[in-house]
Amino acid sequence: MSGTSADAIDVALARISGAPPHLNAKLLNHTSINFPPQLRKEILRVAEQQPISAGQLSQLNFRLGETFAEAALAACRRFRISPKKIALIGSHGQTIFHQGRPIPYLGRPTASTLQIGEPSIIAVRTGITTIADFRPADIAQGGQGAPLVPYADYLLYRHEKLGRISLNLGGIANITVIPAAARLGQVLAFDTGPANMLIDALVAHLTHNRQRFDKDARLAQQGRSIPALIDELMRDPYLKIAPPKSTGREYYGRSYVKKILSLGRLHRAKPNDLIRAATIFTALSIVDALNRFVLPKTKIHQLILSGGGAQNPLILAQLAAALGTEVIGAQHAAPLLGNTAASSNTRFPRLSNHIEIVPSSQLGIPETAKESFAFAILAYETFHRRPSNLPSATGARHPAILGKISYAPTR
Repeated sequence: MSGTSADAIDVALARISGAPPHLNAKLLNHTSINFPPQLRKEILRVAEQQPISAGQLSQLNFRLGETFAEAALAACRRFRISPKKIALIGSHGQTIFHQGRPIPYLGRPTASTLQIGEPSIIAVRTGITTIADFRPADIAQGGQGAPLVPYADYLLYRHEKLGRISLNLGGIANITVIPAAARLGQVLAFDTGPANMLIDALVAHLTHNRQRFDKDARLAQQGRSIPALIDELMRDPYLKIAPPKSTGREYYGRSYVKKILSLGRLHRAKPNDLIRAATIFTALSIVDALNRFVLPKTKIHQLILSGGGAQNPLILAQLAAALGTEVIGAQHAAPLLGNTAASSNTRFPRLSNHIEIVPSSQLGIPETAKESFAFAILAYETFHRRPSNLPSATGARHPAILGKISYAPTR
């Protein structure tokens, strides 16, 4: 799995058997492997819709395939398992464009998505059958091609008595709502807005690329809250769009960072003030989504956290404050420092006194492993010719078998 931030390639090793509703999926190991810096720079440049020729895009696609293959083989060495014992690779690929809703193009409304990292290269270099390019099949059925992880969330987290929300804080924040004893068609999922993407971009810009992310929210916690600035961010039109909906770097990329920098000049914000504002905006946009689209209809008992942003203590503190609860098992949720969102005109009631915030590691899945584990499950389902999109989440007209298969060379 390579996410929107393109900060690393996450690799999960899983043992999977059976079929839904009795699918058995166990995470055996996981690791993260950094991108070569020059390659990451080019990925981010292209994902920001900077010019690229067809030839350069073709080269990048194959170069990424080589990199993903190397990551898979490196993971096998770390896990001390022979590639010959691996039956299947699921590769999400690197998203460089995603337009889930149709927009006018050459006289016809068109939706599209593009993930690169040539799977044929992965299959040949590793000798392992590889499934990739999961999103187009859902878009062909009228869906947005995202989010796709909710299928795995449902299999992993469904509970007979507890209503749960799986919140993943990657580059983008997305939620999967699983009511107690839910059937598959009752699951709701959508992107709530930005997570690490804006924070990382501001950190890189404001530190002149000396830092790539705000470790332990140290910079944000040195900043002051500017309520008027947070209020401006909370007027973001995306937050008001009803699901199904998805977003990405096309919306929360360079132009959005420029908007925040402009607002910062208007409000005389210092660099750490802006990083704090983006961090609080991430948390409040999630709270806003829960208040608007989830809690009026569904009883929720647990909020399960995963993704790199689950390590950000300021995000956790803001969520805990809104939920009126504590983070179960967390040792790094920071106290709220100085003025917070509570001093802003954007006010939220406490959502519930009965919602626990639970890191996914408390349920056996490390926070940084959930999405790569999920794509192992999706690949397994595709290999067995079973659909794994959720029309209730993506807006697709029908279930779809996702992905394309690149078979390993015959031995």
